[in-house]
Amino acid sequence: MEKLGGELALAIEPADSEVSLALQDAFFAEITSRYPSWRPGSSQSFEAEDLAPPDGTWLVAYLNGAPVGCGGLQRLDAETGEVRRIFLDESVRGLGIGRALLTQLEEHARSLGYRRVRLTTGDQQPEALGLFESSGYGEIPPFTDGPFTRHWMEKRLT
Repeated sequence: MEKLGGELALAIEPADSEVSLALQDAFFAEITSRYPSWRPGSSQSFEAEDLAPPDGTWLVAYLNGAPVGCGGLQRLDAETGEVRRIFLDESVRGLGIGRALLTQLEEHARSLGYRRVRLTTGDQQPEALGLFESSGYGEIPPFTDGPFTRHWMEKRLT
């Protein structure tokens, strides 16, 4: 991993802000490049308010003031949150920003009283799978039915 060069800030923002939507568009473009038959609406979706207080959060990562990544936390039940749409611009991968986003989302989950967090990913996202596995997430039975999801994972927070 390269050393992070510059100032990293993780900001809580609305998931439907202009910056957030632009990052999500980049996320969708990447998903489409990795899963060519993927189409919007073919995977689990959410509303912006699902990733907002009091039960969730949405973070935008800024490096030297420029938005470079995002990720959210959504309530599944009283004890479980789901990490959603972790994305980093390709130019900043390998700098530890994804791990910082994931760690901060886990801290938010703890502060909301969640005992565990879950997430999903597919086979064409080895970087994400590696991050999740190295962060303590383990495979669990499916809890969604996304057509490209191959890994359903969970981490206990307590």
